[in-house]
Amino acid sequence: MAVSVIPSGVGSLSEALSWAELNSRNLTEQQKGQDVAESFSIHTQTVGEGGEVVVFLPGLFGQGKNFSQIAKWLAPKFQSVLADLPNHGASGWTESFDYTQQADLVADALRAGAAVEGPVNLVGHSMGGKVAMALALRHPELVRRLAVVDISPASRESMDEFEHLLDSLLQLPLEEIASRSEADERLRGPIPENMVRGFLLQSLTRSGDEFRWRPNLKLLRESLPVIGGFPDFSGKQFEGPVLWVAGADSDYVSEAHAPAMRQLFPRVTLTTVKNAGHWVHAEQPQVFTEALQHFLTR
Repeated sequence: MAVSVIPSGVGSLSEALSWAELNSRNLTEQQKGQDVAESFSIHTQTVGEGGEVVVFLPGLFGQGKNFSQIAKWLAPKFQSVLADLPNHGASGWTESFDYTQQADLVADALRAGAAVEGPVNLVGHSMGGKVAMALALRHPELVRRLAVVDISPASRESMDEFEHLLDSLLQLPLEEIASRSEADERLRGPIPENMVRGFLLQSLTRSGDEFRWRPNLKLLRESLPVIGGFPDFSGKQFEGPVLWVAGADSDYVSEAHAPAMRQLFPRVTLTTVKNAGHWVHAEQPQVFTEALQHFLTR
């Protein structure tokens, strides 16, 4: 397994979330599209025309539009498809959660849309990275290259941070909320970090006089042990090229995870981005984009 380290400027989680929030607003209506599988709706936005297709899968609480600036930087060489995972954004909800189910739903949408003319380049961050790995292993004919961003094919011992965030959102009495600013104020106590709170509030939407959460918060909360885990794919391999991107300041990727990664993805290359935590693509967007471009064109 090849390993490289990419230096970069300093970035914080708050700065990363601020960057993602600001740039997710920049898509025009002409850039938006939607792919619908036969039995399930996966919402997508398309950026760019022509070139190879790159499909982005965000992590927990994320939406495809969070990759909009990176998608613009990849154009015109690549056409980017920014997907909302099931139970997130404008995509449909499921009654249960497991990674094989999530991967199959995205695969169905790809067959009907982005991959209708051939395999795509697949990029997944965090939970989206686990979905992307499962998809590549179960449906290798759909994937040309795979990029896995700051996540490993392993179980995570503690999901306390996500438990706290989900509980805080679920406990917000939406029927009493009159404005987005009021929701922000009520969440200030349990979630004091302004940018984290602002990022989460991107998923709060209004229909008439009522607010609702776009993500399926109850299911996600109940499924955290599964979200933190990873299925057993013993005996399966994805033979295509794989870029494994790690934030130097993150603990989601470690040397202990390397054997499992090599077993499933024998052509994997590990790239570590300095001064980046779990939100590599948001904390160091230019460095991340350069690494991704190099991988996609080599």
